[in-house]
Amino acid sequence: MAVKTISPTDDFSAVSPVASGGDYLTYRVLPEPDVFIHTSGGARIPAHTSILASVSPVLENMIDQPRKHRSSERIIPIHGVPCEAVTAFVGFLYCSRCTEEQMEMYGMHLLTLSHVYSVPQLKQRCIKALAERLTIENVVDMLQLARLCNAPDLYIKCMKLLTNHFKSVEATEGWKFLQRYDPWLELDILRFMDEDESRKKKSRRQREEQRLYIELSEAMECLEHICTEGCTDVGPYGVELRKEKKPCSKFSTCRGLQLLIKHFATCNKRMNGGCLRCKRMWQLFRLHSSICQQTDSCKVPLCREIQMKMQQQEKRKEDPRWKLLERKVASARALSALSLPKRKRDEGIRVTMNNYGIRSFNFK
Repeated sequence: MAVKTISPTDDFSAVSPVASGGDYLTYRVLPEPDVFIHTSGGARIPAHTSILASVSPVLENMIDQPRKHRSSERIIPIHGVPCEAVTAFVGFLYCSRCTEEQMEMYGMHLLTLSHVYSVPQLKQRCIKALAERLTIENVVDMLQLARLCNAPDLYIKCMKLLTNHFKSVEATEGWKFLQRYDPWLELDILRFMDEDESRKKKSRRQREEQRLYIELSEAMECLEHICTEGCTDVGPYGVELRKEKKPCSKFSTCRGLQLLIKHFATCNKRMNGGCLRCKRMWQLFRLHSSICQQTDSCKVPLCREIQMKMQQQEKRKEDPRWKLLERKVASARALSALSLPKRKRDEGIRVTMNNYGIRSFNFK
């Protein structure tokens, strides 16, 4: 095979860029090259051991290896990639620059070279450029390369693209090749997709649960608001409800709670525990009592009575789900209190209760 030598006068190895102020570059002449890089295409790229060793520890070790004959020239073989890619790689070692055209044509080869010869600056540049050029057609090749070159950022981007467009990727030649020759990577992909779906389901479930806790926290605020100030149709006993009173800021929740309180006050089934709506009202009373911090001054009916009953039953085994609900609602209420202004309360209203707390309400 004929060996082609790149002339130093036409190549970067004869000069070195030096910043001279502003955006301009001047060049200083380097000494004669003392090492040649041989490529698979038969090219000889002249270079300088001092520059190569200062940028790449792998090349430094190769340069420091003893030669058989002192008079023989130093040769570093870089095979397996196109000659132009090697030229761009050595150019980066000298100038710390790489053109967009070179990255477009040889980005995958440059990533391989930067990983093999430990050039982290070029490696990060390649990872960023290749991530911007990800497509459905090349994602499988990029994924294999990212795994071989230990590029986790590129690996994750490939996995996400593949997961979001799996049907399209499944029809490509790259995927068929992967199934035939790399079943372990295929297994990793399917496992990642399964875990991603599990994470999405868990995230949706957590959002739904958080939404429920926030709604219950809002219901607790509305219950205190109704029992303390009164709203459009229901208010504390002894307080006159004005027709011209404007709805509160959380009227959508407050309205439903007022209707529930009205039903609770007139239902004949609640004594026997046969009404689901009344059971829901009792649960709201119990939930309020479990998180209420104003034991002596609370205006909500049955708050003190329920708390005393709960204290008497402390020795009995509590329902862990109910305890978890209490903690979650209390937490949601605390977060809501930090983000919203505290509702003004009229502490001068006095509320009287009978055994069932019905006379504590005033209905319009």
